[in-house]
Amino acid sequence: MSAPVKSPARFALKDEPRLKLDEFRGRVTSSVRSGNTLLMLCAMPEADGLHLCAALGARDQGTIELALSERVQTSYWALTPDCPQAHLFEREIFEQHGLRPEGHPWLKPVRLHGKDSPAGPYEYFQVEGAEIHEVAVGPVHAGIIEPGHFRFQCHGEHVFHLEISLGFQHRGLEKALIENPARRLFYMETAAGDTTIGHTLAYCRVAQSLGDGATGKVTEALRATALELERLANHTGDLGALAGDTGYLPTMSYCGRLRGDFLNMTALLCGSRFGRGLLSESGVKHQLYEKTAEELLKRLKDTGRDVENAVNLLWDTPSVLARFEETGRLSAQQAEELGLVGPAARASGIDRDARRDFPSGYYLSRRNFQPALCHTGDVCARAKVRWMEIKDSLALLKLSIPHAIGAPEETPLSKFAPESIAVAVEEGWRGEICHLARTDSGGGLDYYKITDPSFKNWTGLAQALRGQQISDFPLCNKSFNLSYCGYDL
Repeated sequence: MSAPVKSPARFALKDEPRLKLDEFRGRVTSSVRSGNTLLMLCAMPEADGLHLCAALGARDQGTIELALSERVQTSYWALTPDCPQAHLFEREIFEQHGLRPEGHPWLKPVRLHGKDSPAGPYEYFQVEGAEIHEVAVGPVHAGIIEPGHFRFQCHGEHVFHLEISLGFQHRGLEKALIENPARRLFYMETAAGDTTIGHTLAYCRVAQSLGDGATGKVTEALRATALELERLANHTGDLGALAGDTGYLPTMSYCGRLRGDFLNMTALLCGSRFGRGLLSESGVKHQLYEKTAEELLKRLKDTGRDVENAVNLLWDTPSVLARFEETGRLSAQQAEELGLVGPAARASGIDRDARRDFPSGYYLSRRNFQPALCHTGDVCARAKVRWMEIKDSLALLKLSIPHAIGAPEETPLSKFAPESIAVAVEEGWRGEICHLARTDSGGGLDYYKITDPSFKNWTGLAQALRGQQISDFPLCNKSFNLSYCGYDL
């Protein structure tokens, strides 16, 4: 296994030993048992065939390790029984490459690639009994929403099991990144449409690591400003939507408008409400001027005050709290075993945030940052974590915006280092985003892998519904608010 490296991390392939499969499995499972995180697990093609690759994060050190296996012929012994964090990754490896993880409890397809997928047709999990019934929702939904199928096994209103099937619109984004270099930034900006800054920034970190780029304080402060504005807009919108799911219209209406105010602040930076066109591989494409910064700080003060007034209505309304509290509970043990990230993990008391654990750029100066935590793991906790993160982001922006004024400071990228792997981790508003890239002998990208936080967190939603009433599903679903397209890349 490689020596630990700070994020964004770069590894020379010639220096990476190829571990025997049992040794690879032991290294990964023991690393996770010791408290490290499985950031990514994938199967990478090489000249002699497919090799397993694992990126592991040591949060206490802020470092990333890489583990590569020897060639896998047709199967290997699954990591999932000893490392549940690997369950979706191994299903994806089997589906995409046909490598069977022997002993995996359930090789249900991750995405729908058609009847020729190695996973093939599969049976839904079923609970038998004369009074048991199924409720199937989707994949076509009312309104403007991407497809997803939710199947509930119920006794009356009581939910025994929820099975979630996604991947109906697989875009082949990772393959497109290799085939269309000129469009990489555009692809990243739409990897998950509400996380433009998070995914694009992770890609830029990978590119800078491979191309020996460097950025100064002004550039990094502007990048952090955009990332925190993205967090503010989405958390504010989510709190309004949660209020709407309880029928509480004042907070719903106010937060719907205030989300737009935060999006308009991002438009001040670059002309796009979602931040498209702001970031580049070497830095940023726009400059923040003093007059714009003053306007931005004024809007933040006013909108922050209005958000506080709107959200505090939730905590002062017993009927809202009665719906939030003890609904959709997820224990710390469940969240840890599944490898959940972001507010969904922190609401269950899991102390992890990539801004502190794997800092880069502006966040290197914020090492004492403490993530917002709750411990009840219910809808109420997930709402309160969002509210605490809104306050943290407002405080951080007061510091970052003055430092973002001025001409961008950056060094143009050189040609990517050949035969190397780069890994970058960013804390998007849903949680950790991990990007992994590999270059060939000429320095061109020949492999790219993305892990959106939703990839890890959808299983958490399914677990949170067990033992709940089926009428609790909309509220639980919104409390996670996960991405379809971020999952179905």
